[in-house]
Amino acid sequence: MHPLSRTALLAVLTTFALAAVAGTPPAARTSGISLEQARTIALKAAPGKIVKEEREKENGALRYSFDIQQDGKIHEIGVDVVTGKIVEDKFEDPANRD
Repeated sequence: MHPLSRTALLAVLTTFALAAVAGTPPAARTSGISLEQARTIALKAAPGKIVKEEREKENGALRYSFDIQQDGKIHEIGVDVVTGKIVEDKFEDPANRD
């Protein structure tokens, strides 16, 4: 392969790679915990049955949110996606449940 062709090919590949990384949401590039790990953390803090789970952005930070059924009440546990720390631990008001 001609040196100029190799350089051009490398430039094109680099451009595509940079575009791919730039187009990837920061959450996807951040290392952190998996949903399964977050479930384990949430259930350790609030044993019960998970009735709802989601990954959401709240107050600018990503977290996993779990609604856990406990003795007729819903215990909401939020786990930070990056650190695995519990960022919310409260019982939901059944009338205002989202």
